[in-house]
Amino acid sequence: MGERDVNKPSHDERAKEADKPSEGVRAPEGPANLIDTDYVIGQDNMATDRFGFSIDLHGKVFIISALVIVFFVVLTLSLQDEVEPLFNALRDWLTGNLAWFFLLSGNIFVLLCLGLIVSPLGKVRIGGMHAKPDFSYMGWFSMLFAAGMGIGLMFYGVSEPMSHFSAAMDGTATENGVRTDWAPLGGALNDPAAATSLGMAATIYHWGLHPWAIYAVVALALAIFSFNKGLPLTMRSIFYPILGERIWGWPGHVIDILAVFATLFGLATSLGLGASQASAGLSHLFGIPETDTTMVLLILGITAIATLSIIAGVDKGVRRLSEINMVLAILLLLFVILVGPTVMILTGFFQNLGAYVVNLPALSNPFGREDANFTQGWTAFYWAWWISWSPFVGMFIARISRGRSVREFLTAVLLLPSLVSVLWMTAFGGTAVDQLVSADFEGVRDAALELQLFVMLGELPLAAITSFIGIVLVVVFFITSSDSGSLVIDTITAGGKVDAPKPQRVFWAIIEGVIAIALLLGGGLVALQAMAVSTGLPFTLVLLAGCYTIIKALMSEPRA
Repeated sequence: MGERDVNKPSHDERAKEADKPSEGVRAPEGPANLIDTDYVIGQDNMATDRFGFSIDLHGKVFIISALVIVFFVVLTLSLQDEVEPLFNALRDWLTGNLAWFFLLSGNIFVLLCLGLIVSPLGKVRIGGMHAKPDFSYMGWFSMLFAAGMGIGLMFYGVSEPMSHFSAAMDGTATENGVRTDWAPLGGALNDPAAATSLGMAATIYHWGLHPWAIYAVVALALAIFSFNKGLPLTMRSIFYPILGERIWGWPGHVIDILAVFATLFGLATSLGLGASQASAGLSHLFGIPETDTTMVLLILGITAIATLSIIAGVDKGVRRLSEINMVLAILLLLFVILVGPTVMILTGFFQNLGAYVVNLPALSNPFGREDANFTQGWTAFYWAWWISWSPFVGMFIARISRGRSVREFLTAVLLLPSLVSVLWMTAFGGTAVDQLVSADFEGVRDAALELQLFVMLGELPLAAITSFIGIVLVVVFFITSSDSGSLVIDTITAGGKVDAPKPQRVFWAIIEGVIAIALLLGGGLVALQAMAVSTGLPFTLVLLAGCYTIIKALMSEPRA
C-alpha cells in the first residue's frame, strides 16, 4: 500500500515546508503506518478571502456537483408533470431488476463487520494505538443515532409493522383482483400471532444489522484511511490500495462526485419523509392544511434553523441538538412502554428479537424469492436508501469516532443501535398492532403512512402532548440530519478539509432543502425513493470495494 512508519516526516511537516496548509488530518497518536504520498490536503483547492467572504473548495468536485444538481432542480421544478412517470419507471426498474444485488451486498457487509468484531483486527485503534476518544459515550452515541436513522424511525416506527402485519394476515392469495404478495415470506394467512411475529421480524430486518453494517463499512474505511493512514477524509481515500496515486486525479474526482450525489439525494429522501410527517402531524393536531405549501414552508423553516446550527459548529450545534433529541426520544419511548401494553412490549422485545434471528436467513436470501413485491418494494428500496445515506452517515460517524478500537467501534455502531431499533419498533409498532387485534381499532391501519404515528398516540393518554413531542422530534431529527449532512458534503467538496469556511456549509444546507422541495413537488415520495435508489446503486460498488480495502488497511496496522 505504499506505507511508511509514523516516525518519518509527516504530512504536516511536508506541508509546512511547502508553505501549504494541511488541514483535515490529525497525526496518529502512537504507532501507525501512514501511506507515503506527496499529496497535501487542499493542494488542488480554489481558495480566496474577499470582502469578508471566504471559500476554500476543490474546484472540479464542487463545480461539477453544484452545476449538475442545480440543473436537476430546475428541470424537475419546470417539468413537474413530465418527470413524475419517469421517476416511477426508474424506481420500479431498479428495484425490480436489481433487488438480488442489493440483498446480496447487504449480507456481505454484515458478515464483514461481524467477522472483524471477533478477529484480531478488532484490536486496531482508530487514530493510532494511543489515541483517546473525542466524545463521551453519551455524546458519541447520541450523534451516531440521530444522524443514522432518526427521521426513518419516526416515520416507519408505526407504519411498517402495521403494513407487514396486514400483508401477512392476507397471505399470498389474490382476492377480488387485489395483489397481496407484499407479504414477507408468503405471510401467515388469518393467523394474528404468526402475522405479528413475521411482521416484526421483517421490520427489524430492515432496521437492524444490515443498515448499520452499511454505515459501519463506510465509517470504518474513512476513519482508518484518514486517522491512521493520513489521507484526506473523503471517499476517494478508501480506494488508495486499488488505484494508488490515481485517486488524486479524475478517478478520485468521480468517486467524490458520486458521494456528493448519493448523500444529497439520500438526505432529500429523509427530509421529504420528515416534512410530510410533520405536516400530517400539524394537520392532525392543529388543523393546519396538509398541502404542498405547508411542506415547502416546513422545509424552508427547518433549513433556516439547520443553517444556524451549522454556524454554531459540531460541538455546540449538532452535538447539543442530538443530545436533546435523544432525551426526547427516550422520554417518548418510555411513555409508550408505560401507558401502552407494557407486558406485551417487554415480552415482545425478546419474542421479536427471536423471530428476527429465526427468520433472518430467509429474509436475507437474495435468490428464488416468491415474495418479490416485498423484496423489491421494501427491502431493495431500504438497502439503496441506506447506501445512498452511507457517505453522509459514514463520514459523520468517522469524524466523531477517533480513539475507539475497531471492536469497540463496530460493537457500538452495529449491535447497540440494532437493539434500540428492536425496542422502538416493538413499542410503537407493537402498540399499534395490539390496538387493532385486542381493541379492534382500525384507525391506524386505515390512516396514511405519515399519519399513523399520531393516530396510534391518539389512543393513549396525553395524546395532544405526545403528538406535539412527536412533531418536535421529527423537526429536530430533520435539523440534525441537514446540518451534519452539510458538514459532510462540504468536507468532500473541500478536498478533505474538515474546517472549510462556513459559507460553503450554508450553501449545501440550502441545496439540500431545495432538492427536497423539488422532488416533493415533482413526484412526491415516489420521486424521493427513485432518486435514493438510483444514487444508491453505483455506491453499492464503492462499498463492496471498500470491504477489500478495509481488510488490507487493518492488516498493516499495529494492534494493541
